[in-house]
Amino acid sequence: MNRRQFLYSSAALTAASSVSARSYASILGANDRVGLGVIGLGRRGLIVSSAFAQDPRVQMLALCDVYDQQTSHFQTALQAHLSQPALSVAYQDLLARKDVDSVLIATPDHLHVQIAKDALSANKNVYLEKPTLHRWHERNTLQQAAAASSKVLQCGMQQRSGAHYLRAKQEIFATGKLGKVVFVRAIWSNFPWQRRDIPSQPKPAGLDWERFLGPAPHVPYLTARYSSWRSYKDYGNGVLADILTHWVDVAQWMLDDHQPVSASALGGIYQLHDGRENPDTVSAIVQYNDWNLNFESSVLSIRDDHPSVFFEGTEGTLNLTREGYTFTPNQGEPVTVTSTQSLEKAHTANFIDAVVLGAKPNAPLSAGLQATLPVQMALQAYWSHKVVLPTELT
Repeated sequence: MNRRQFLYSSAALTAASSVSARSYASILGANDRVGLGVIGLGRRGLIVSSAFAQDPRVQMLALCDVYDQQTSHFQTALQAHLSQPALSVAYQDLLARKDVDSVLIATPDHLHVQIAKDALSANKNVYLEKPTLHRWHERNTLQQAAAASSKVLQCGMQQRSGAHYLRAKQEIFATGKLGKVVFVRAIWSNFPWQRRDIPSQPKPAGLDWERFLGPAPHVPYLTARYSSWRSYKDYGNGVLADILTHWVDVAQWMLDDHQPVSASALGGIYQLHDGRENPDTVSAIVQYNDWNLNFESSVLSIRDDHPSVFFEGTEGTLNLTREGYTFTPNQGEPVTVTSTQSLEKAHTANFIDAVVLGAKPNAPLSAGLQATLPVQMALQAYWSHKVVLPTELT
């Protein structure tokens, strides 16, 4: 069966932003640029900062991290885009800078809400990496801070700025081409950085362990707790937070339904018996009023060439990935759309559009909280070994 091919190249992607960054560079002066501070210089901090650095409207002015070696690595990786940025260990020092008007927060999850609250209170625009919350009860703190601020808050769910995601919503879902969707399968596995062998070593002299712990229980330093913090529930919630957050957001967004009615989750540490607490493999079912989301994820080396959200409807299926999608109707030929767009660059550009032009952020706090609700339900279901309703969240 022949397929019609559509190519979305980064040069043609205007759906997520009304004006290109190059156009801004020609019309904006130095005073119109966004002064960016980055808090958290690890893997995600570097990836998202690399996207910000390619936007000519951004000046990266200040960097903050609790570990000096991580700061050095970040500076080396982005040296072509940095010009003697101010360095700090305490994020409060970065927030006190008047030349910084916007911040990227890419710290471990347990630090997100306090830093975001303080940043908003300091009159900074905030790009907050997902998951928006580490614990459900934190939502009130963040909602109150956002309500009291006039600044932009963008959550780091970059699919929301993807042109082919927007196209799928408009051309597939808005027109009902799938019929009645009853199953959504969300799958993503194989994360080598989360299954490293991490021998215990003395705490590096340049690491501020107490600042890393923040509001978490103050325990003695352990190398794996810092280097693989996602494995420990005091600092992160494993694949249920890292991966389900993205995929459930896509499903809820496409189906215009962010009201889960129950969640269950099963899994465990099936291979990586290295002291971690969060499961290395998990399956979850999130039930909505008339459809189910079935989620599978493992950090183990399970082949997963194209992680996807797969929608199964009465009139066809849609396999939606970060590289594009394939719509297969029950009657007719499949349609494949491919994309070379950088979702990171599109999402950071949308944030800058919101700051500079007053554009609407594609992933506001409301979207972040909506994606967090089913994740928190699945997490509580996993740890309690019970089906969890939204009213039962603690």
